[in-house]
Amino acid sequence: VKAVENSAPRDETTVIEYGGARYPQAVDVSPARRVSLALKHIVHGASDKAFGKKKSLSQALSEEILLASENNGDSFAVRKRNEAEKQADSAR
Repeated sequence: VKAVENSAPRDETTVIEYGGARYPQAVDVSPARRVSLALKHIVHGASDKAFGKKKSLSQALSEEILLASENNGDSFAVRKRNEAEKQADSAR
């Protein structure tokens, strides 16, 4: 549960078209989307770590969950959350 909380983004960026021009706009993320994005990023990070290496997917997944629960910057999911929130902050 802590891993999902730590890797779920609070804000993200969407594109708003106004007068023929496109502008990035920061928006809040719904609770269901937060959980979905967190789980997607955790699984994606684990599969990237396991692909073509001796480490099995289950080992990579457990490592990714532990890193995300500790809010460690080595976690793929935590990095993606930080990127999304930084991008949303710049679009405000």
